[in-house]
Amino acid sequence: MITEIAFSSYPVTDVPRARAFYENVLGLKPTMDMDMGEQGHWIEYDIGPGTLGIGRYEGWKPTGDGCTVGLEVDDFDATVASLQKAAVTFKMGPFETPVCHMAMISDPDGNTLIIHKRKPSHH
Repeated sequence: MITEIAFSSYPVTDVPRARAFYENVLGLKPTMDMDMGEQGHWIEYDIGPGTLGIGRYEGWKPTGDGCTVGLEVDDFDATVASLQKAAVTFKMGPFETPVCHMAMISDPDGNTLIIHKRKPSHH
């Protein structure tokens, strides 16, 4: 029986560039960094009870059309303004739904992430 999602992850092609985005632009703090040289590189960011991983491995290619991670933020407007200032690519939005505010952005490899803020009545 499946009990939880252990982690979500994105493939990246340039680890230093990806780290600059995930750490400097999104503000995530690495909780694990496993550099295996030519075999690959794996980095984890613990976010609340979940984990987001990024990695570079032969045969694992980025795509903007696969599964995506929704990242809940404290201040949606401030986060959007910060991302716009950093010249992050917005694929969709920002927009409002009956239950949330959200925007779809791309990391430097074109992977899609969702910036998300639930409305108080939908927690």
